[in-house]
Amino acid sequence: METLIQYLHFTFVQYAFIVGILIALCSSLLGVTLVLKRFSFIGDGLSHVAFGAMSIAAVLNLSNNMYLVLPFTVISAILLLRTGKNTKIQGDAAVAMISVSALALGYLIMNLFKSSSNLAGDVCSTLFGSTSILTLTKAEVWLCVVLSVAVISCFFIFYNKIFAVTFDENFAQAVGTHASIYNLVIAIIIAVIIVLAMNLVGSLLISALVIFPALSAMRVFKSFKSVTICSACISVVCSLVGLVISILAGTPVGSTIVAADLLVFLGFYIVGKIK
Repeated sequence: METLIQYLHFTFVQYAFIVGILIALCSSLLGVTLVLKRFSFIGDGLSHVAFGAMSIAAVLNLSNNMYLVLPFTVISAILLLRTGKNTKIQGDAAVAMISVSALALGYLIMNLFKSSSNLAGDVCSTLFGSTSILTLTKAEVWLCVVLSVAVISCFFIFYNKIFAVTFDENFAQAVGTHASIYNLVIAIIIAVIIVLAMNLVGSLLISALVIFPALSAMRVFKSFKSVTICSACISVVCSLVGLVISILAGTPVGSTIVAADLLVFLGFYIVGKIK
């Protein structure tokens, strides 16, 4: 505890906790919607797209890759939504097609235009997370705060519409709700969450950050609101625990957070069975 208190005096650790809490909160809000709409893999697909965009940003030596990765991922989310409605290319096939292509092209670009002598290390840190969460600048923290506030605000403003589209899209359309617009809002919010979470857990582990808290909450609670609130609490707590363990024990941040989420899921699963 004394060691942790000493670390908390450092600005970079404070930044890591602020960003970690915000990312965990944002990622948990739409996790319930993704699970119920059978869109769990869209997070995985968009994370691979973000990896491809980050590869291009690394080759171009951009000081802040967020300005390239964010619009690239948002556009891909819109394309996934549009392509998934095509009867010739079903939703899961569209996700697989775009995500695998982006992952392969990203790695190819990093090999062809090496910007570092440690290519394997760069790829590994991008895929599984790195210590970049502990090297955030003040500008990056403020950007994360602004995007997180935008995501949370959108979720609360469109909460009723998201609820309607999640449970019965056909009925929502029948009563005059423009389901396609709100599906687009969901896709854009997911894209922003994916980009925010890249620095925390890496592109391959983002799906766990989005899905695990929702699945855990569903083991015990049944209503949409209670599951969403519980999911947010689980995500924030696991993120904090993962960051603390990572800082004190020197373990990878992303893997530690996902391991905490897995343990919580197992606990909630047991409680749900008993209940």
